[in-house]
Amino acid sequence: MTKYWIYTLIAGLLEIVWVSGFKYAHDFWTWAGTALTLLLSFFLIMECLKKLPVGTLYAVFTGIGTAGTVVTEMVFFHEPVRIGKLILIAILLAGVLGLKALSGEKQGGEA
Repeated sequence: MTKYWIYTLIAGLLEIVWVSGFKYAHDFWTWAGTALTLLLSFFLIMECLKKLPVGTLYAVFTGIGTAGTVVTEMVFFHEPVRIGKLILIAILLAGVLGLKALSGEKQGGEA
């Protein structure tokens, strides 16, 4: 896994935090934390755009965020666990992993 795909993974994990923060932030510090994770997430994505194909990068980033947010809601915020959601998340992740596997990285640099 290259440095830029690791950055993409971190940005996707940060997306889970800031998306959840939009729903659950309630005071200055929780909103500040939400804003900080949002900015850091997009900073990492902007760095990745220098070396990775934009379509694949965005699909991986949003796939991690989408699947992670749904699972986070189920685990930490007591959203009902539904088998249909879990199956669809698995399909989403399979598609994201497939795109990542088939993507050709730009030549040169540390990609």
